[in-house]
Amino acid sequence: MDLTADKVCCNGDGMTMNPRVKAVVAKVDYTLEITFTNREVGIFDCSHLITFGVFKEFEDIHYFMRAHVEHGTVVWPHEQDICPDTLYQDSTKVAPVSTERDLGSGRE
Repeated sequence: MDLTADKVCCNGDGMTMNPRVKAVVAKVDYTLEITFTNREVGIFDCSHLITFGVFKEFEDIHYFMRAHVEHGTVVWPHEQDICPDTLYQDSTKVAPVSTERDLGSGRE
């Protein structure tokens, strides 16, 4: 059986992968502001994880704020992570990130 990444990490149709995490900003309200590789921005609420097993360290807001991106997902120093598909599917999308090319160069 061929278990390539595009077949394992799909968005439900068995063909395409969800975007991965490009950047993250942890907020003091236990949310993550995530920029995905497709330039969508989503807010993921982690407050429900604070009392759950390996995520109990999140009770220390300073620890929670140490979230960073590795291998296309959000991780913390003691190896906690959240599945990138969960982050994408369960985040509330707020806005795409604009780039200079999207806005135009101002030249006619």
